[in-house]
Amino acid sequence: MRATVQRVRNARVEVVGEVCGAIEQGLLVYIGVAPDDTDADVDYLVDKVRHLRIFTDAQDRMNLDIAQVDGQVLAVSAFTVQADARRGRRPSFDAAATQEKAAALYEQFCTALAGSGVPVERGSFGDYMQVHSTNDGPICILLDSRRGF
Repeated sequence: MRATVQRVRNARVEVVGEVCGAIEQGLLVYIGVAPDDTDADVDYLVDKVRHLRIFTDAQDRMNLDIAQVDGQVLAVSAFTVQADARRGRRPSFDAAATQEKAAALYEQFCTALAGSGVPVERGSFGDYMQVHSTNDGPICILLDSRRGF
């Protein structure tokens, strides 16, 4: 399971012009699920996102996590996070899970993260989405439950 985590001042997702998820200060998290991902991969990413210390403290050091700044998370399913562009010019998406499996683990991620005390908004799984965000920093972190990078 992979995630691209962006520290944002605000973010929202629209589907056909309707907002389906929006946050103020927090994290915009794009989630990509692989075919062989399990509950352990979900648990790893939930723990990483929940405790990732990328918000600044009083000394202007990245030392605080999402809960310490009363932030929110906007989780967006994005099979393209699993893209492999090492060969040629067209990315391969063979490393992405089926829609059924990805939907289940994406929902499990969102539910578990919300259960950790962090407010979670969601994109609309499987739909074409317009994602709007104001990146804060910019701070962008790549996470991989298999620790591939």
